[in-house]
Amino acid sequence: MGTVTSSVWGSEPLPRVAAPLREVATDRVRAAILDLRLRPGQRLIERELVENLGVSRATIREVIRQLATEGLVTVVPQRGAEVTSLSASDAADLYEMRAALEALAVRRFVQRASDRDVRALRRAVDAIARSAEDDGGAQSQLAAKDRFYEVLMAGSASGPLQQTLAGLQARVRLLRATSLSVPGRPREAAAELRAVVDAVEARDADRAAEACVEHIRHAAETATRALGHV
Repeated sequence: MGTVTSSVWGSEPLPRVAAPLREVATDRVRAAILDLRLRPGQRLIERELVENLGVSRATIREVIRQLATEGLVTVVPQRGAEVTSLSASDAADLYEMRAALEALAVRRFVQRASDRDVRALRRAVDAIARSAEDDGGAQSQLAAKDRFYEVLMAGSASGPLQQTLAGLQARVRLLRATSLSVPGRPREAAAELRAVVDAVEARDADRAAEACVEHIRHAAETATRALGHV
């Protein structure tokens, strides 16, 4: 099998022992989508993926099925697989849903989270700020934000909220990657989330929820503008 050679995929061969090739290949394609190296609407041609990732056609089909399940890939009849494109109206709906659900999650966190949970949330937002300052790239920033939301959802102790937001996760991450790709946005997002945590530490559920909604509103404005140029 060959090595990964294109600018999209980098230059390292896929590892052979650390994890099943399907998982590693899926991670590679997912990262390329979330880094916007694979653009919304771009076709995923099996032959090119086989050549670039050095895996079998059967493995690539499994990768595409998995990413389609996550909402990052869309299979179009008579055309094949392509990176999911979100319209401005889709984005607006998703952000409105996020605002309502995450504001409720923040309220539940204030009401239910332990002091240890609150400290973990502070550490998570500090990591977001460090990633923004270090310009660690989209994957680093997304990982830091994922950790923040993991802590938030765990502390909210709400199964229904976690299940509902999990159903939106892939498309939310795609929008998050879009907004964080805009210069200056990672630092703005870090400051907005610090405001959320400040209110959480004060155990002020109303102020924390308002700060959360404000953060999502700014993210929506940024992503909607960016989608017009994708």
